[in-house]
Amino acid sequence: MAAKFMRAKISILVCAFSLTVFTCSINGQFRLFGPKQPRPTPQPVRKASELIQRQAPLKVNQSLLNQATPDNTRIVVSLPKQRTYLMIGDDIVADGPISSGKRGHGTPSGHFTVMEKDPNHHSSLYGNFVDGSGRIVRAGVSARIDSAPSGTHFAGAPMQWFLRLTGEGVGMHVGILPGYPASHGCIRESADGAKLFYDHARVGTPVDVGDY
Repeated sequence: MAAKFMRAKISILVCAFSLTVFTCSINGQFRLFGPKQPRPTPQPVRKASELIQRQAPLKVNQSLLNQATPDNTRIVVSLPKQRTYLMIGDDIVADGPISSGKRGHGTPSGHFTVMEKDPNHHSSLYGNFVDGSGRIVRAGVSARIDSAPSGTHFAGAPMQWFLRLTGEGVGMHVGILPGYPASHGCIRESADGAKLFYDHARVGTPVDVGDY
């Protein structure tokens, strides 16, 4: 009689345990190998401003800058380092961040000279379609590819402190620096860097662009 009672008790305990396991599995609470690990916190999307901070700001050797003139300086642009250098001979006068051409719009490498200086240049190819009041109707367009909506006209993107390097319009100028190549071929600079390079260059200043 006692053995029969014990078998019935064991059966009840087994059923109760099985029900508990089933319920916990349904609720996501059953853990076979210890305590539940917390889910990793998803990393927030990085802002453009955080990427900009990855690039060191403009650096200037003040004693060399005092010696720099448009007649004794040259410019070197390093595409891998995303930096540009104002040089006197082999000495670095200034070293600033850039953003060169993105994939499909790469900045040409080679030896160039400044062909034109324009403090308030505007692109003839890239810009926005704006209405009569100047309101942007469609941004980031190409005058060569896109058609202007009715009642709008093309307004070229501003390219302040522009130094032209090629007949196709590639040059150095103020622009957004996201920390990587992002332009349509031009060499974007910070506002302070573009002004400094503009002031110490002339038409004919040598500019070397490449894997330096």
